[in-house]
Amino acid sequence: MRVLTLNPGSSSVKVSLVVDGTAVGWTAWDLTNLNSGVGPAIHRWSEVDAVAVRFVHGGSQKAPVRVDDALLANLERLTSLAPNHQPLSLEITREVRRLLPDLPVVACFDTAFHARMPDAAARYPLPRAWTVQNRLRRYGFHGLSCQYSLRRTGELLGREPGELQLVCAHVGAGVSVTAIRGGHGVDTSMGFTPLEGAMMATRSGSVDPGLLLHVMQTAPMTAAEMADALFHRSGLAGMTGTDGDLRRVLAAAARGDQDASVALDVYRHRLGREIGAAATSLSRLDAVVFTGGVAEHQPELITSVLGGLGVLGLRAGALPRTDADRIVTAADSPVPALIVLPREDLELARGAEEALARVSVRCPHARPADRSVLR
Repeated sequence: MRVLTLNPGSSSVKVSLVVDGTAVGWTAWDLTNLNSGVGPAIHRWSEVDAVAVRFVHGGSQKAPVRVDDALLANLERLTSLAPNHQPLSLEITREVRRLLPDLPVVACFDTAFHARMPDAAARYPLPRAWTVQNRLRRYGFHGLSCQYSLRRTGELLGREPGELQLVCAHVGAGVSVTAIRGGHGVDTSMGFTPLEGAMMATRSGSVDPGLLLHVMQTAPMTAAEMADALFHRSGLAGMTGTDGDLRRVLAAAARGDQDASVALDVYRHRLGREIGAAATSLSRLDAVVFTGGVAEHQPELITSVLGGLGVLGLRAGALPRTDADRIVTAADSPVPALIVLPREDLELARGAEEALARVSVRCPHARPADRSVLR
């Protein structure tokens, strides 16, 4: 099957053509040029069987599903919970459906990987009247990244993925840490929104709610103003006065900027703390996996985080001079740590194939999409 995958991120949309599980083409476009980018991207390759779009928040959705109007209406209601990503996924999906009305479009959800989290990890200690409908709960994010990292780690270690117990740290503009057991997430640092957990590029991560109440009382602001501060003006950006790009923060620290140095210390500390917390949700630790853009492009930062995780049996080794997936702990480290390059496109394609296969089973006489619409 030929699947065109569209992955909206914080600053760009990554596009990949995946044919029978293998990526054969890749491009990206900047979000400032969204409307002019969708058409050229989906017409770059002559024919596809389906389009898969990443959605950060799927609510109660537990698996990829073919898009229809009712689904989009439900996903629209989740926009306030993932304001950095959800509107982009919705806009892109609607544009694809407008340009290619006869082609199946499948939505794949980051939250689905965490849908089987036990109540102990998923529930918030809030008044029962608030939580009785099980909507105010911890959903978790970066699930597509975790799913691929689990599969790839199984290949690298020669183990069945479902048998592995891992801590997976997705370290990009957004940062999350997930404990994986039995092939799915059993605890994770992000919760009801992608704001909870570790420090990020522009997001604060977890902050004492009492502090936020204090700020709102002493410097009156609306909920929207507070949301803007926590999602867009905190994290590395807020602590350093930059845009939060880790490369700029590292460069500033190298020049002797004290604010940048402190921000990096906080960043490393909070990431390490989340990794340690996630490990307690496992009965054993088979590996720690780092993925995402920071892991891919700033591996030295990852090895500096490993230096503080000796309590988990991790000992940083020499950093291999390669861009491939690799082990970054010393040969005698009791627990391996790996850097796995992010390949959410392969999980998007896999999800599209699974969703359309389910439709085919329910409707065995359904006609396949006309691939000529892309010619």
